[in-house]
Amino acid sequence: MSAFSKRVEYMKPSAIRESGKMIGAKPGCISFAGGLPSPDLMPLDAMRDISARVLDEAGTNALQYGLTRGYKGLVEEIVKMLAKKDIVCEPKNIQVTTGSQQGIFLTAMLMIDEGDAIVVENPTYLGALTSFAPLGCRYVDVDADDDGMLLEQLEAKLQVEKNVKMVYVVPNFSNPTGKEWSLERRKGLLALAEKYDLMIIEDDPYGDIRYEGEVLPSMKSMDTNGRVIYLGSFSKVLYAGLRVGFTVAEESIVDTFELFKQGIDLQSNEFAQNQIACFLQNYDLDAQIQSIVDNYKEKRDLMLTILDEEFPKSVKRTSPKGGMFVWVELPEGVDTFALLPQCIAEANVGYVPGGPFYAVEEQKNTMRLNFSNVDKEAIVIGMKALAKFLHKVL
Repeated sequence: MSAFSKRVEYMKPSAIRESGKMIGAKPGCISFAGGLPSPDLMPLDAMRDISARVLDEAGTNALQYGLTRGYKGLVEEIVKMLAKKDIVCEPKNIQVTTGSQQGIFLTAMLMIDEGDAIVVENPTYLGALTSFAPLGCRYVDVDADDDGMLLEQLEAKLQVEKNVKMVYVVPNFSNPTGKEWSLERRKGLLALAEKYDLMIIEDDPYGDIRYEGEVLPSMKSMDTNGRVIYLGSFSKVLYAGLRVGFTVAEESIVDTFELFKQGIDLQSNEFAQNQIACFLQNYDLDAQIQSIVDNYKEKRDLMLTILDEEFPKSVKRTSPKGGMFVWVELPEGVDTFALLPQCIAEANVGYVPGGPFYAVEEQKNTMRLNFSNVDKEAIVIGMKALAKFLHKVL
């Protein structure tokens, strides 16, 4: 229709959602595709207690419209939580969002005009690319190794690229690769942002889900000039469906987020915010996170063991120290999107093709495997079936 805006032309279906449709159409198919937290680890009994408590104590206030900035009780708890991560802030620096996905969109709305450029890692979070797409932006894609984005390559591109406004990164156990940035790379990106007058969007939904290694400081905790906008979420450690996240930034930025949010949804779910605040006030979030870490670590170890022992030797993988994903690279020339229907039909296993995670030039011989939302028995059956299938097609 001619009445549609130009933005519609920039939009593409989510490869994750499209893969999920194909996998869901095959009864009994084992899926390593979704990026879902395990429902078995969501504290259901606590939610029953919390919901009743919120209704008893807050009554209709929890069911009424609330502040666009966020429920005061939750904002105060977020400030306390961030202080444990050496992120010093006040309530004026917090904007509660409808999941951290909305935080990504708000930062793009704040920074990007049509034709402006965003720096992203190769590969990067597909949901971020989906959020940025309607704004008609360009991408400056930078390769990465096991320590993070290659900063020499980034600076070489910054010297010639025009209208670069911001850098979007997931330094802790990224989606899709599970990689973690080194401290040196984090500090290096901060220095480049200062040199080239850039904002950094630090998306951190997986940072608490660490299986091994030293906890590294966030870039926000090292930010002395207000260049970092930090995005957090409760989806991966508590209740994904409540869709509660937050941004941390300079007050002037958060003031602008508030204006944008008033035009998007007025406020995030008031009852959900009360529920999260009640959990943080009355339950042990650290214990909840530890239960997730213990469970996911076993699944990760199992998946990696089968990858190493059963898969073709030409297949490469990442070694995630946290998070929910393993990134797999097949030999050049293999198209994992083209293989997916055959894999579902013959091996009864599904995955997410890796190509769409690249902003500029797809690397089609890649795939993302999720282990958080699959039980251990299914991991063994599914991974061995996937290994057998890859031996056949390679």
